[in-house]
Amino acid sequence: MSTDAPLMKDPDSHANPPVDGSELIRFDTVTKRFGSNTVLDRLDFSVESGKHVTLIGPSGSGKTTILRLLMTLTQPDEGTITVGGEKLFPAPEKQVRELRKNIGMVFQQFNLFPNMSALRNITEAPVTVLGLSKEEAEQRARELLELVGLADKWDARPTQLSGGQQQRVAIARALAMRPQVLLLDEVTSALDPELVAGVLDLLRDIARTTDITMLCVTHEMNFARDISDQVLMFDSGRIIEAGPPERIFSEPEQERTREFLSAVL
Repeated sequence: MSTDAPLMKDPDSHANPPVDGSELIRFDTVTKRFGSNTVLDRLDFSVESGKHVTLIGPSGSGKTTILRLLMTLTQPDEGTITVGGEKLFPAPEKQVRELRKNIGMVFQQFNLFPNMSALRNITEAPVTVLGLSKEEAEQRARELLELVGLADKWDARPTQLSGGQQQRVAIARALAMRPQVLLLDEVTSALDPELVAGVLDLLRDIARTTDITMLCVTHEMNFARDISDQVLMFDSGRIIEAGPPERIFSEPEQERTREFLSAVL
């Protein structure tokens, strides 16, 4: 399965920062609270363009909140977030909207529009957000449906698809925006076990054959080991250990990391 053709950047599409190993995402002393609960505690970290970074750690340690901040589904209480050298927060609304075009997210629960076909779910944002023509958006969507193995399901509604098929449509929908950054939030946690492998294999292929920067929250440790350039271990809203997957999974330095991995592996 090759992803090169449908994922190539259009020369006339919205501008993307170059994929050259430069810093693409930066969190500077970011704090996020929900009531009295501090879920991110003066968090500092960065992601280089084109890299695949996986966030691991116990539930409630702040991992998904990072993705939601990048999607502007919530805002930090303190600190700054930059994408491609431009502020995502704090920033004017117009700048936020432009930066958001470069970021796609695949959620745990698919979040497909139930009244739309698979094709329409994929074309809606490119038409309304990027201004693509209906014809161009549909051509892109059909290429992506073929990529994810669902070319014959273009007219199916979400209720007519299995959970694994719905998640494949959700992945195609995120890719249809030609994002520079793809956020993956426990994308197999709602799937039956026999459907997990197919979705993870698809994501492995995308990671291997495209230049998309990936930020992934997962409990699938073998998947994390396979695709990651860097693994960040979170606990209580802070990064307690970071490194390449072969070190984190084989010789973690922190006792908390060892405890967590022994529980999930």
